[in-house]
Amino acid sequence: MLVTSPAAFLEAFQTLAPQPGMAATARSAFLVAPADFTLAAESARDNRYMAMDQAVDPLRALAQHQSLAQALREDVPVIVFPGDPATPDAVFPNNVFGTAPGTLVIGRMRHPVRQREAQRGDIRAFFGEMLDYDEVDLSGCDELVAELTGSLIIDRARGIGYCGLSERCDMAGAEAMHKAFGLRLTFCFELTESEYHTNVVFALLAGRAAILAADGFRDPAVPQAIASAYGDRALWLTPAQKQAYAANAITLVDDRVWMSAVAAASLRDEQRESLTQWGFRLGAVDLSEIEKAGGSLRCCVGEIY
Repeated sequence: MLVTSPAAFLEAFQTLAPQPGMAATARSAFLVAPADFTLAAESARDNRYMAMDQAVDPLRALAQHQSLAQALREDVPVIVFPGDPATPDAVFPNNVFGTAPGTLVIGRMRHPVRQREAQRGDIRAFFGEMLDYDEVDLSGCDELVAELTGSLIIDRARGIGYCGLSERCDMAGAEAMHKAFGLRLTFCFELTESEYHTNVVFALLAGRAAILAADGFRDPAVPQAIASAYGDRALWLTPAQKQAYAANAITLVDDRVWMSAVAAASLRDEQRESLTQWGFRLGAVDLSEIEKAGGSLRCCVGEIY
């Protein structure tokens, strides 16, 4: 079922308890290393977080990425696929490749520079031949745009999706992802005009708390409804904290939330205390060079369920 109103969402949410045997966090993760790291001018047309006026250091980006992989290995096994200079945004693989248990989902990207990423045979073969996953390939569906877990935040335990509509995901894309990920409910809503992906304004933490930037949603009732659904366990961000990527966070185990060093530094003491009270340690990695490309830590992480 797809719903578009906060009231319909809250009514449906109450009927969907966590599903037995469905984990709230991934069993492992995969990354794609930056190769000759550059900024993709094509993506900058609708990604207002990109620092197109700044120079980038490819070696520093690579070192930060290696530190990220090593840090995340404290929580789950992490696989790193090689990068390709022809696809500079591939360092953010979660937009193109996503998983549900036993299924690889391949997204339909808006820009051609990102559409090329979907054709990678090594990633497809890893999931199809090594893990024996079925494949749902949306990449050739020209009638829709669906940038996977950039646009779609998923409560894995309950089977609930939160889909922000923008240039990077339309309603047809939301419907396709709802089916591909096997969701029970998807709440669709519009982001504000300046936002491109939901995961820079909203993070769901192990299915029991949220990080929300209210100014990223066109209808202010939407983030309020999401917060209410999770017992008002919501970390509300200022516009400056959103710009620092504090919502671009991820939980790979039940008791730790990861975000970039810049994002973590933006949090106030009382926000850190709230995370502690909700049972989360805070992990941080310096990704300041990679963040010039308009994404942060969560964008770098593909989850394997």
